[in-house]
Amino acid sequence: MKSSLLNSPFSLPRRRTKARLVACAVAACALTSVAGHATAQTTPAPKAAQKTGGQLNAADQRGQAPATTQATPPNPIIPDPRRNVPASIFTSFDSNQRAIAAKVSAYLSSLQTLVGNFVQVGPDGSKTKGDFYIQKPGKVRFEYEPPTPIDIIADGSSLVVRDRKLATQDVYPLSQTPLRYLLSDRIDLLKDTNVIAVASDDLYVTITIEEKQALIGTSRLMLMLGAKDGQLKQWTVTDPQGYDTTIAVYNLDTTKKLDPAMFKIDFTNYATPPG
Repeated sequence: MKSSLLNSPFSLPRRRTKARLVACAVAACALTSVAGHATAQTTPAPKAAQKTGGQLNAADQRGQAPATTQATPPNPIIPDPRRNVPASIFTSFDSNQRAIAAKVSAYLSSLQTLVGNFVQVGPDGSKTKGDFYIQKPGKVRFEYEPPTPIDIIADGSSLVVRDRKLATQDVYPLSQTPLRYLLSDRIDLLKDTNVIAVASDDLYVTITIEEKQALIGTSRLMLMLGAKDGQLKQWTVTDPQGYDTTIAVYNLDTTKKLDPAMFKIDFTNYATPPG
């Protein structure tokens, strides 16, 4: 296995953990002195404990199927690594670009809960799948299917990457993850973020957000929404080393109330490994 960083839907700080192997780089927003967390294992993890209470899967939480369901997971659209993304924000956007950004901002602000399935593609092309749950503001849960023993949970202020196999978890400030923009109660992309590109075609609307940190480098978050239905389709996080991780989402449901216990971080049964 390659020694690199966590395959994650978030761009996370990097921390060295002695007990773990890591695969596929994708972390950013961290001090350069820290390194990665474990991700998908090549050997199957022990069977996950039965989910109860706050640990329901996507089908359990929805109760009833959304209006449209997709039995076959989508194939994420992988950005061209040779793409010429601007290095700095445009001084201005034309009226069409501003209208697109305003429409996407209104859509993101309208979401209060979002439940669905995801397919994740790491920088090395490896794929993992799972369920995700968002409760705004600031709460999210990603549950990966076996053999990947990882859950990612944010409670509104902290985010943990939990390894069910090792019963450990790494803790990070939610404010250090670019996906905090998706978890904001309300957002105006052109005012609240550093949008560097707005584009659209017959299939997708694309918004690219850039974040610069002096000690770390530049990371980017590229959001893609359907041009016809205006719904979130996928996002790509690019870390300062240029590694992309893409998450495609499907079977989205915005109607269900989620159990608050899903987003509680357990600091008792899961140890925090030494840095």
